[in-house]
Amino acid sequence: MAVIATSVAETCLAARRAAGVLATLPSGVKDAALEAIAAALLDHTPEILEANARDLDGGREAGLSATLMDRLALDERRVAAVAGQVRDIAALPDPVGEVIDGRRLANGLDVRKVRVPLGVIAIVYEARPNVTIDAAALCLKSGNAVVLRGSSMAAHSNAVLAAVAIEAGLAAGLPEGAMALVAGGGHEELAELATQAGVVDLIIPRGGEGLKAALKGVATVPVIYAASGNCHVYVDATASLKDALAIALNAKVQKPSVCNAAETLLVHEAVADEFLPGALRSLADAGVSLRGDAATRSLAAGVEVDEATEEDWATEYLAMTLAVRVVGSAQEAIEHINRWGSGHSEAIVTRDTEAARAFQLGVDAACVYVNASTRFTDGGEFGMGAEIGNSTQKLHARGPIGLRELCTFKYLIEGAGHVRP
Repeated sequence: MAVIATSVAETCLAARRAAGVLATLPSGVKDAALEAIAAALLDHTPEILEANARDLDGGREAGLSATLMDRLALDERRVAAVAGQVRDIAALPDPVGEVIDGRRLANGLDVRKVRVPLGVIAIVYEARPNVTIDAAALCLKSGNAVVLRGSSMAAHSNAVLAAVAIEAGLAAGLPEGAMALVAGGGHEELAELATQAGVVDLIIPRGGEGLKAALKGVATVPVIYAASGNCHVYVDATASLKDALAIALNAKVQKPSVCNAAETLLVHEAVADEFLPGALRSLADAGVSLRGDAATRSLAAGVEVDEATEEDWATEYLAMTLAVRVVGSAQEAIEHINRWGSGHSEAIVTRDTEAARAFQLGVDAACVYVNASTRFTDGGEFGMGAEIGNSTQKLHARGPIGLRELCTFKYLIEGAGHVRP
């Protein structure tokens, strides 16, 4: 089966035709297609892993970082996890047709606000081949056609994954063009995809600042940026220091290459003397490279802590590096986060309900945690089955982008011969 069409424009037009069919497909048909895709992924695991091995060989030759190589890699467990997420998405309620609001007006008209698909969604992503399937499953379940554009570093993996999913979906009743992969055209291809106004309804990029900048320069199609995460953990004066250490370690160490990992640790000066020497030692023992302000470095107790600069406060490391700062109050922590954070995920550890409430109200971010790790910002963890990314924007979608975020709404109005006086 051909996965790559002769042109981006033709691919998008085919997706537009498919979107009209998908918008009216019964939930059972969509769910059966997703189940067929999940089963096909498992059946074709050896083929998928063979293609992924070629990408990994290319990555090693290109000198990709350990972080990118980890994002690129698939194994049997990861393929099974992707298939499991497809089944999780199939099991979720269908958002299409969901009544958001409804009422009878004083004039007797019945008004319902119902959820409907956006139409054609383009996903542009880097490195992670699992996005090919996660994005397709979320778009198809929400009644949208999807056009996928992965990066060259995962070209072989993406091609096989898309081919397997397309073949299974068609056999299960999805229309031609419901899912497509475009690849190989460089920046010109990206620009063509980003200017399919009137055909593509939304583009969601999932990648680094370079990808976002490339789209911002050319896009005429609306864009939701699945943004980077410069996330913080703030240890308040009343925090349980045992909980604070566990949360800080989890937020930084559990998976440092992802956007919901913590990049800065803020500590109230009232507990800095007691908390920081042990916490810095635990972080260093876990392999974290530390950068701190003068107060932090004075409490390092033999642990190597480099001097932090303003660049460190602004950096999403996506690696085993953490910036640490001592602050004088919860308000100072909030001000630091709002200045340097990316609006992704922020956490406070505290036993003071007033401090917690002030943090929740004062921090400008998509996800704000009290006594929990930032690592929970994830569509799967939020019960969405999976996600396309995490939006830090404030219009339409914010936080994990799941099924409902891939829909818009319309008003359905029913009357009995009503005319406006």
